[in-house]
Amino acid sequence: MSDAHAEWELKAVAPDWEALYDRLLSSGAELVFEGRLEDRRFDTETGDLIARDHVLRLRAYRDTAGRLLRASLDWKGATERRAGYKVREERSTPVGDPDATGTILERLGYHVSLAIDRTIAQFSLYGAAVRLERYPRMDDLVEVEGTAHAIEAAVKATGIARASFTSDRLAEFVARFEARTGTRAALSDAEARGGPKQGPTHA
Repeated sequence: MSDAHAEWELKAVAPDWEALYDRLLSSGAELVFEGRLEDRRFDTETGDLIARDHVLRLRAYRDTAGRLLRASLDWKGATERRAGYKVREERSTPVGDPDATGTILERLGYHVSLAIDRTIAQFSLYGAAVRLERYPRMDDLVEVEGTAHAIEAAVKATGIARASFTSDRLAEFVARFEARTGTRAALSDAEARGGPKQGPTHA
């Protein structure tokens, strides 16, 4: 893995979105985006990518009115664990029309294997990216990305116990939510409307 393209991250449940939002601002964080984040993960019918622990993702950022602001096509390599952090190589390129890009991927034999829709507030703090995430039906999460030093500084600023931050995948947060509440999580609008439960995720 090229460290120049490595993504280091930790996640935690955000027990109080509004309080954490205010705390980040009072800590000097810069709000860089607030709106809707849509991810569509693509794979082959036989699950070749998930079998290799790879992700092919089409991501779109939309403002609070639903207007597309930017989109990208992303690839993530296999996950590594380093000193308690989740680390994986990531490459990304902008795309102008996510719908057309999705159609191209489908024509090449890929299909949407996982849809994730959430409202987010993303901050820059101490050189780290801090993202609050609210899903249709699941615990709110906070994700922190950056260098190990930047992550630790930003984690401290959240006021959430360090032990609450883990390198766990999104699927593990989903499983804990469902076990605790007895309610089926919904990561996408379609799931929230009663659509079929989605499979495992590499997020």
